[in-house]
Amino acid sequence: MTRQTLDESDLIAALRHRDEVAFAELVDRHSPSMLRVARGYVRTHETAEEVVQDTWMALLKGIDNFEGRSSLRTWLFTVLINIAKARGVRESRDGEAVAAAYRGGAVDPARFRPAGDEWPGHWREHETPSPFPDTPEGSVLGHELTDVARHALDGLPERQRMVVTLRDMLGFDSDEVRDLLDLSVANQRVLLHRGRSAVRQVLEDYMKDVM
Repeated sequence: MTRQTLDESDLIAALRHRDEVAFAELVDRHSPSMLRVARGYVRTHETAEEVVQDTWMALLKGIDNFEGRSSLRTWLFTVLINIAKARGVRESRDGEAVAAAYRGGAVDPARFRPAGDEWPGHWREHETPSPFPDTPEGSVLGHELTDVARHALDGLPERQRMVVTLRDMLGFDSDEVRDLLDLSVANQRVLLHRGRSAVRQVLEDYMKDVM
């Protein structure tokens, strides 16, 4: 049994004993990420905060029945997403159809290899995105690029946005994301590729304007 497993076991035991310190540390660790994920499903920041609060209440009510079939973090985010989805439906903010993920958004579909190609969906030759310049002002642009990327991410279709957020911003692995969002391997791959490509396109356009 690894140290990580021991740590999680100890944490679960502490939560079951209603250890306030352990609960507060867990809240501090995950609330910012939970808020960003919740915000992807509901219309306002205030509603997202309510979703996060409801999730923490659900954890306290459900921790005694937690069976450990997944990590505590994965279980926590599963509860969060379910609550956020239900809240979003009540706000008449239905999620976009999965097919929207295949439209490509801000990236010209002609830049990708077609179906039947040896590498379908990959960049065509001479269409691979240019690397960002490695210049002294790069560190200054870093913060601006982060803001631009976040704005681009917020504009993606819901499924693309959630996959990219969970994989690239919150560090979930592919298996966790498939379980959280109920995706097949192929769907997740396409959503992640299209989402990343759309964000990259926005960054490319931004760099053209500032250079």
